[in-house]
Amino acid sequence: MWYTMLRKAVAAAFAFGAVLAHAEYPDPERYRAAIEAFLASEADAPPPKNAVVATGSSSMRFWHRRIGEDLAPLTIIPRGFGGSNMRDVRHFLDELVLRHEPRAVLLYEGDNDAAVGATPEQVLEHFDAIVATIHERLPATRIYALSVKPSVARWHLRDVMGAINAQFTARAEADPLITHIDIATPMLGEDGQPKKHIFVADMLHMNGAGYDIWRDTVRPVLVTAEAEFEAGKAAVADEPPTIGDGD
Repeated sequence: MWYTMLRKAVAAAFAFGAVLAHAEYPDPERYRAAIEAFLASEADAPPPKNAVVATGSSSMRFWHRRIGEDLAPLTIIPRGFGGSNMRDVRHFLDELVLRHEPRAVLLYEGDNDAAVGATPEQVLEHFDAIVATIHERLPATRIYALSVKPSVARWHLRDVMGAINAQFTARAEADPLITHIDIATPMLGEDGQPKKHIFVADMLHMNGAGYDIWRDTVRPVLVTAEAEFEAGKAAVADEPPTIGDGD
């Protein structure tokens, strides 16, 4: 697997990061309008409790249009926003996740963290804080962390992304409530490079073929684990407004 092949890079990436100043993350409040739009949409049609919240950056946001079908029969509350990063999710955790009291969280972050120069330590610091806060309030909630995806546009960041993914694997091995879903490996071709045909023109965001890979990789893990907890709910909560561009 991609993250397994890059395990040897983990120590080097962490050591390299230790001698660099930590990246300056952008202010999470830049997405306040997107969060308020989610809250407004919930006022008239509150999402159900005990569902699956899917949150993260624009790769998750662009999945909104089909995630309910891709992960049926699970009840999905889609909450991807802008070009967010792990710190943004941590900052807005109450509004995005905890208010819904979900039984599971599907998370995609790390991509934009690496792009702003965050070290693997920084990313995992925010990830660990997210997990700790969720489990303080919802001790039984399961967390499914998607790998940071390989893309043509950010292939130069592959060592940092590989280190982040290896740490997701380590967290999952140590905590039965965390599952790391490797969506990265099937996005690579036989040459070990990102498959170009699964991206739109910016070579960062995915087209339908890319989301087919995510569906075919995530579905066997998530639906198998979570389907038994469904109780005749709708397949997907009302899709919230789409606000903000970005990665």
